[in-house]
Amino acid sequence: MGISYGYIRVSSVDQNEDRQRIAMRSKGVPERCIYMDKQSGKDFERPNYKRMVKKFRRGDLLYVMSIDRLGRSYKEIQRQWQILTKGIGIDICVLDMPLLDTRQGKDLMGTFIADIVLQILSFVAENERANIRRRQAEGIAAAKARGVRFGRPPRALPDNFGEMHQAWRAKKITLEQAARACGLPAGTFYAKSVKFEREEEQDNMLGGVW
Repeated sequence: MGISYGYIRVSSVDQNEDRQRIAMRSKGVPERCIYMDKQSGKDFERPNYKRMVKKFRRGDLLYVMSIDRLGRSYKEIQRQWQILTKGIGIDICVLDMPLLDTRQGKDLMGTFIADIVLQILSFVAENERANIRRRQAEGIAAAKARGVRFGRPPRALPDNFGEMHQAWRAKKITLEQAARACGLPAGTFYAKSVKFEREEEQDNMLGGVW
C-alpha cells in the first residue's frame, strides 16, 4: 500500500482552503501529507507542489478536490498527469469527478474515457482562467473610464520643495543640493520639478482665460 497525499491550491492568500482540507481529511490523508500552495494555477512552478512530487513513490495516491485546483493550463495539466501517472507511477483521484480516478477502469475502455474527461476538464479550467483575465481587464477598463486611478498614490511634495526648486532654477544651488535638501534622489527631484512647472504653466494659462 502506498502513501495517500492531498494537494490544495487557492489563488490568493485571502481565499479559504477549509473545504479542500476537510475533503482530504475525510479520505484519511494524514496532515503531514497535505501540501498547499496559495498561488495562481497558470503553471506548476509552485514550491509546495514541487516538494510534494519529490516525495512520491510508485503506488502512492494523490487526492485533489477538482482539476482546476491542480492547475489551469491545458497543456501543463496534461503533461503533469502523464508525469505523475506514467512516469512516477502514482494514482490520482479527482474528488469532484469520480471518472478521474486512475484506480478505477484500468482497462482500455476505462483509460479511454478517463483521458477524454481529463482533456475536457483541463480545457474548461484553462478557458475559465482566460475568462477571469478578460473580466479583470474589462473591469479595470471600466473603472479607468469612471476616473478610478490605479497604483500607488503619488508622493506628496516636501514642504520646502517650492523654495528649493526656485533656488535651483535661479542657479543659487545645484540640482544635487536641492534634491538632498528635499530628501529626494536627483532624478526624482528633476522629474517632479518638470511636472511642477508644467502644472504651474497650465494654472497660469487658465488664470489668463478666466
